[in-house]
Amino acid sequence: MRCAVLVFPGSNCDHDLYKAANSVEGMEAEYIWYTHDTLEGFDAVLVPGGFSYGDALRAGALAARAPVHKALQCAAASGIRILGICNGFQILTECGLLPGALHRNSGLRFVCDSVSLEVSNTETCFTTGYAGKTDLPIQLPIAHGEGNYTCDPETLQKLEENGQIVFRYSGSNPNGSLADIAGITNETGNVLGMMPHPERAMSAWMGSADGRIIFESLRQ
Repeated sequence: MRCAVLVFPGSNCDHDLYKAANSVEGMEAEYIWYTHDTLEGFDAVLVPGGFSYGDALRAGALAARAPVHKALQCAAASGIRILGICNGFQILTECGLLPGALHRNSGLRFVCDSVSLEVSNTETCFTTGYAGKTDLPIQLPIAHGEGNYTCDPETLQKLEENGQIVFRYSGSNPNGSLADIAGITNETGNVLGMMPHPERAMSAWMGSADGRIIFESLRQ
């Protein structure tokens, strides 16, 4: 599986994501600079965390208008799988590839911690590997200041009915996110945005290996 790891000015989790993807057998990741106008030939696109463009205007706003934006839209429309993590999630909402928006944490503070997550839908191409996992909830790290997901009531109802809410915070909500939402997909299920960092939970020595399952599911 050939994966594109997008790189924007200010991205700081692209190296983590690149190494995580390349550590999974059958996956081959390469960096793609924000100036590219095509993503043809890739099986998946990974949009990393960080602070693209220094979060100028608001998180993800400028990255969503970078030259690679049109290529990302075309990739999503053609069914290519797209995973956006943290700032990547913010970029995907700014692009309109995912509904809703992410704004300042309810405590107005940057949160860096390990959180428990409920896997609400194990039937997406990103989460099938969790179906047989017995030690739930899973544990993934977070590091963000704008992870407070919000949307209007009609959108929330659609997310619930369509099974688009993939991850929810379990036990405690670190940022005030609506309905404890930590990750959602688009209606067709090939685009996932999530605030927690699976690329930082690839092995037991990192504190958790629960993130690896997302990459293994994606590969399959």
